[in-house]
Amino acid sequence: MEQLDRFDRDILDIVQRDCQLKAETIAERVGLSVSAVQRRLKRLREEGIIKAEVAVLDRKATATSMVFIVGMEIERDNYDALAKFRLWAEKQDHIQQVYYVTGAVDLIAIVTARDVEHYDDIAALIMADNPQIRRMHTNVVLRDVKLGLFVPVG
Repeated sequence: MEQLDRFDRDILDIVQRDCQLKAETIAERVGLSVSAVQRRLKRLREEGIIKAEVAVLDRKATATSMVFIVGMEIERDNYDALAKFRLWAEKQDHIQQVYYVTGAVDLIAIVTARDVEHYDDIAALIMADNPQIRRMHTNVVLRDVKLGLFVPVG
């Protein structure tokens, strides 16, 4: 992977805020030619620096408007637990993010659901399909204060 220069960082800053901008607009903002921006974007995608370009939905407009932050404890003597859970979680659309963390729990997951009953079904599935999960601690999100995946590149 090449080191990111100022132009790469500027391009990444712009496309994180609006990935639908045309190369012409980006080129004008960063001071490069359109073809240079297109080449750089292609390289950034191929190298996996740009992982995905997605539409971010307003959850209130969907059937899964509730968010739960779930701390999970895994069995200490089960060394495959993390890898098994990661593979399983990748296939679960309601599990949006999973972090391996330090502290009182081993994993933190961001889970969406229609309502509390739906979350209860998801939690039961997590426990049934992943016996290495020893305990779950759930927090219900009352209101989004800040929501985003922007990564500063400067």
